[in-house]
Amino acid sequence: MLSNKGSQIRPSSTLAIDAKAKQMQVDGIDVVGFGAGEPDFDTPDHIKEAAIKAIEEGFTKYTPASGVLQLKEAICRKLEEDNGLHYESDQIVISNGAKHSLMNVFQAILNPGEEVIIPAPYWISYSEMVKMADGIPVIVKPHKENNLKVVLEQLEAAVTPRTKAIIINSPSNPSGMLYHREELQEIAEFAVRHNLFVVSDEIYEKLIYGDEEHVSIASLGQDIYERTIVVNGVSKSYSMTGWRIGYTASSREVAKLMGNIQSHATSNPNSIAQRAAIAALTGPQEPLKVMKEAFNERRIYMYNRIKAMPYLELLEPKGAFYVFVDVSALFGKSCRGETIRSAADLARLLLEQVQVAVVPCEDFAYETHIRLSYAISMENIRKGLDRLEAFLKEIE
Repeated sequence: MLSNKGSQIRPSSTLAIDAKAKQMQVDGIDVVGFGAGEPDFDTPDHIKEAAIKAIEEGFTKYTPASGVLQLKEAICRKLEEDNGLHYESDQIVISNGAKHSLMNVFQAILNPGEEVIIPAPYWISYSEMVKMADGIPVIVKPHKENNLKVVLEQLEAAVTPRTKAIIINSPSNPSGMLYHREELQEIAEFAVRHNLFVVSDEIYEKLIYGDEEHVSIASLGQDIYERTIVVNGVSKSYSMTGWRIGYTASSREVAKLMGNIQSHATSNPNSIAQRAAIAALTGPQEPLKVMKEAFNERRIYMYNRIKAMPYLELLEPKGAFYVFVDVSALFGKSCRGETIRSAADLARLLLEQVQVAVVPCEDFAYETHIRLSYAISMENIRKGLDRLEAFLKEIE
């Protein structure tokens, strides 16, 4: 008999839809894929060159399990300069991507049966990671009038004596919403009052648009700093998804535990990718600005196009590279003889009938929504939205 716990872990629907779309493309079908959770830009040249140099110099052996000192020091400088946070190198743990960092976090802080508050909509892996660490995910659904951001009254209603932590993802995947300083201050006071950890997923912090600013909740006072575990990485900001470098910044006690766990689970993160990450953090930042400008142009275009389409509702995303679209007005309607009963039905029909791949968001705790990424070319965005619009015109 196989593991009961393992059998309860759901597969990633985002990866599943992306895999199906890619297989159709391999089969020669012209699919526009809006499922991408990674930038479509290449990794900047100076980062690739640093990796090549590492190989040529023979930097291909084991490193310390929690990462090399030079990269930890670069991360400390980044946190100080960008976020106003002071950490020493022994508070940093470098892992095989931010997803691995999050796994380390939950393994380090949770005991069986302890609860983690997860504001929805949330990245689908959060709840599964909590369960894999023998914790219990407690989902809190914000109201649309609060821009899909959780408020204090909801948190107070969700907290119990078993609550151990709350996850904050700002900017958010999938909604693109951003928590402002005043909102984070309320959450910080709530966490301190109930003696909770805050797991602050800041992987999209460099992808914020307009006059908005990123605020790390850990910067709002010593009490919350001591309770916060900052999770970040180089994958989204520097188009390094496949390099698999993420990191945490936390108290020394938590960092030591995570380092111990990682030493047995995976040993060290990739040595060559660590050298590349140093180049990313300390080298020219111009490629990031170019990428961000392109994303912003696509964001504005997608938001305005979708906003004008019938049956669809959305809030303007402030960060990341996703639009989160309410499609519930389509439920019960039909297209080409097939009835749409859910976002999953809609996603299937879009892929089969007009070759557009979107992500249905039931696994994000919003069965009424789909997610579209604008981390694809403007040409494909236009083509895909033209197809979506044509599909909607056939709705009966």
